[in-house]
Amino acid sequence: MLFMASLLVASVVRAESTCYGRFVNPITDICWSCIFPISLGAIPLLSDGQADTPNPASPVCYCPPYRVGLSIGFWEPVRLVDVTRTPFCMVGLGGIQLDPGVYAPRGAQVAHDSQARNSFYQVHWYAHPILKLLEVLLDFPCLEKGSLDLVYLTEVDPLWADDELTAIIHPEVVLFANPIAKAACAVDCIAATAHLPIPFLFWCAGCQGSIYPMDGHVTTHIGGVQASMLLTQRMAAKMHRQLVTWSGAGAAGLCGYYPQPIMDKSQYKTQMVYPIPSTQKHGGTCCQPFGRSTIVWGAGKEFPVTGEDFAYQIFRKRNCCASWYSN
Repeated sequence: MLFMASLLVASVVRAESTCYGRFVNPITDICWSCIFPISLGAIPLLSDGQADTPNPASPVCYCPPYRVGLSIGFWEPVRLVDVTRTPFCMVGLGGIQLDPGVYAPRGAQVAHDSQARNSFYQVHWYAHPILKLLEVLLDFPCLEKGSLDLVYLTEVDPLWADDELTAIIHPEVVLFANPIAKAACAVDCIAATAHLPIPFLFWCAGCQGSIYPMDGHVTTHIGGVQASMLLTQRMAAKMHRQLVTWSGAGAAGLCGYYPQPIMDKSQYKTQMVYPIPSTQKHGGTCCQPFGRSTIVWGAGKEFPVTGEDFAYQIFRKRNCCASWYSN
């Protein structure tokens, strides 16, 4: 709270040479077909050919003490993520750079030889319930309430820049630092590219690499799109582990959100909104599940200077017991 208060009184400056970004335009930058599939119980109403997670079987639901409704499933745009080289550069907020007077390491790419590179980025996690912000479906009780809010900055998190310190809240990392665990991520890559990632392979980020260590270091940097997608997944997993973000999918989510310390990555998909909004469909959709290969949809999305930082709109699966009465 003290740090957020300091942000309010800190001077806001535009660093033309290092900080770039753009406010998300809901008309031109958001691919609204990403809210599909929409389901009633286990019956798909609108799918647009997109993959979906399992839904409750019955179209009728009940929530204590006396709420009866319809079991609705959809993918809600709820979060926005910045992945940036410049500390306190708000990519998704128009490219403004905050100056709170706090030191944070800058992003970098380091080449070890002609074959291998690693990188480091800072990440920002915003609450961005855009449907509610646009006052769409005003009487629909299943939309996440709230407003645009900066929830988490890695610049003030000492765990984000240190592989050893991050093991404090992720001690299980030692279980996955072996060839067998890493080889399993190839299977997750195939599954995510063809359909959806495999939830029980929670240590894998599909084609992007490993969720661990859950910090800003990318040990195998193939490109900015690949690295930024990997860190987006790590940030989502970190928010779940720290109970900042809860799940609302499946039968357990019909009556409200519930904690999910180990993220079910199949409940998320992303859409790039900066530097080039991904509004063109690739393989039938302009949103990509966690872990899907970036080879096709990521081509041409990174370019020098103004195109080396990234912002993604996050869609999260929601199952809800929609009723005319909400207690």
